[in-house]
Amino acid sequence: MIDLRSDTVTKPTEEMRKAMYTADVGDDVYKEDPTVRELEETAAEILGKEAALFVTSGTQGNQIAVLTHCRPGQELLLEEESHIFYYESGAVAALAGVQTRTIPGHRGAMDPQDVLKAIRTEDIHFPETGLICLENTHNRAGGAVIPVENMEAIYKIAQANKVPVHLDGARLFNAAAAAGVDVKEFAKNTDTVQICLSKGLGAPVGSIIAGNAEFITTARKWRKRLGGGMRQAGVIAAPGLIALTKMKDRLGEDQWNARVLAEAIESIPGMKLARQPETNIVVADVEGLNITSDVFVEKLRSEGVISGTFGPTYVRFVTHYDVTEDQIQEAIEAISKVARQ
Repeated sequence: MIDLRSDTVTKPTEEMRKAMYTADVGDDVYKEDPTVRELEETAAEILGKEAALFVTSGTQGNQIAVLTHCRPGQELLLEEESHIFYYESGAVAALAGVQTRTIPGHRGAMDPQDVLKAIRTEDIHFPETGLICLENTHNRAGGAVIPVENMEAIYKIAQANKVPVHLDGARLFNAAAAAGVDVKEFAKNTDTVQICLSKGLGAPVGSIIAGNAEFITTARKWRKRLGGGMRQAGVIAAPGLIALTKMKDRLGEDQWNARVLAEAIESIPGMKLARQPETNIVVADVEGLNITSDVFVEKLRSEGVISGTFGPTYVRFVTHYDVTEDQIQEAIEAISKVARQ
């Protein structure tokens, strides 16, 4: 099967597996795991932040950031289809006791003036604006890259109003690869950032949150409260270190494969792109085939290609390092066959 559901399905490389076996470990709750410490220090340096913390998942990283930045009763500003709002089970309300105020975006990017207008003024009737969250790349916008200039403008507004900014950068290295800039250029326009090691970077588990030392100290306690304190975690930090230092440099290959796939889909009668891909996510609209996305995905699976629904007529394909150029061609043939049925 050619699995194009998500870049979360990647398997660890042979080098990662060997690193897991030979990892130098200790009790990370006591800060005694040398491999975890190396991963955190390396991540902080790459992201241009003072300190970093290894967490179990992107969702946990985002929730720890909200819990650390906010107090119950505050309000969180974020784009209306952002991952934190759309895919994290209402955790910011359930765990942090904050309410969300969503802002419509264009390809995942909020207008800085809309953000400014949404920041609460001092009024006994209003919640305080506790945090602004950005997402880059933006999943539901089809892996769109939020421009550095947009992030910079929002960050300046946030600083002027003394509101922190957190970046859900689960696929931030994809954004950097597509934009041709260092990842620090995005991260510098935030107070804190979360990156996933287990998506396009290919590690089997784990994410990183980074910020200043004071933030990470508090975040570490929240990680413990959430049951995220790990013991000999070096066995999962070791492949994360390889992901962070070696796998980011090959993300352009995935993005090339996504463009090849997208161009082929555009040429298939009855199919069109929901939007032009910028990174490794391709969203196709099958409405012209008079078929639902559920039926299309089911038929495509019978042809050996796994994809995902992304709406009533939208189908999502995500390229990653476990899918070769030859397999992309095979997938194109299978898609064409289903479209003709």
